Amino acid sequence: MSEFKITFRGVRGSYPIAKKEFLEYGGNTSCVEVNVGGHLILLDAGTGLINAGDELIENYITSSVNPSERTPIKATVLLSHIHQDHIQGFTFFRPLHIRSTELNVYGNVNYNESLADELASLLFGKSFPLDLGNIAGNLNIHDLNETDAIILKKNCETPIVKRIETNDDLEVGNDDVLITCYRSYAHPQEGVIIYKITYKGKSLVYATDKEGYPGGDKKLVNFAHDCDVIIHDAQYTTEDYLDSFSPKQGYGHSTFDMALESKKQADAKQLVFYHYDPSYDDEKLNQIKENYKNVDKNAIFAYEGLEINLL
Repeated sequence: MSEFKITFRGVRGSYPIAKKEFLEYGGNTSCVEVNVGGHLILLDAGTGLINAGDELIENYITSSVNPSERTPIKATVLLSHIHQDHIQGFTFFRPLHIRSTELNVYGNVNYNESLADELASLLFGKSFPLDLGNIAGNLNIHDLNETDAIILKKNCETPIVKRIETNDDLEVGNDDVLITCYRSYAHPQEGVIIYKITYKGKSLVYATDKEGYPGGDKKLVNFAHDCDVIIHDAQYTTEDYLDSFSPKQGYGHSTFDMALESKKQADAKQLVFYHYDPSYDDEKLNQIKENYKNVDKNAIFAYEGLEINLL
């Protein structure tokens, strides 16, 4: 299936908001759904993951009257990091509680730690009625290094992870989906994983929860060079970032201007502003949008339900 569709499920940072003033852009935290080459990829597991799961359950139920003949839910989850706003929808992702579900989760934690142990500690046990080991679905949690690449092959249910030094080390077929990554340390305390998804010559870069650098983030620029879409953290306006009384420098988030600079230096075809501060309601974001409308016609603002098709 030659499809590369991006759907935004949650675009908010820090914590979710449920107020009428936030309906236009949405109040759910980070989650982007990518349907590509017959595979389902979920970027982060904030509260936006919950609605994505509900829709998957509806499709699962309607796939057959007979439960034993229903089409199983299979997905790859890519976690940028394990701060709460990026994992708090995980336990309420309803497909997890169906036996036929197959979920492969990838992320990175500190040396001598495992992602499975960290998620078990943060999300299950004392903070949830079930332990991680009691989840009904097939949940496979993997530690990912920036020297690893994930390959999703056509008609193959199990992702393939390969250790690489350069992209020349990879043998990727025309129908394969390639996922590469690197670890940025521009977010406290343990850094964040930046992902790239490539399929049939098109590429998406997911760069949330990273702070910009003076002169631009050269590692990101090289990684995202000539990509079709870059989803970039834009939590703050420059004014809020530099505010004298409550500056946001060192918080690990970018401004809208930093995101634009990354797009420009990387020669990305389209930029999507993402991960808005939870204090920015619809009125505030519309004001910011008005300020940037003539800056770059290929820079758009994420909102829940936004869809982008690359093929």
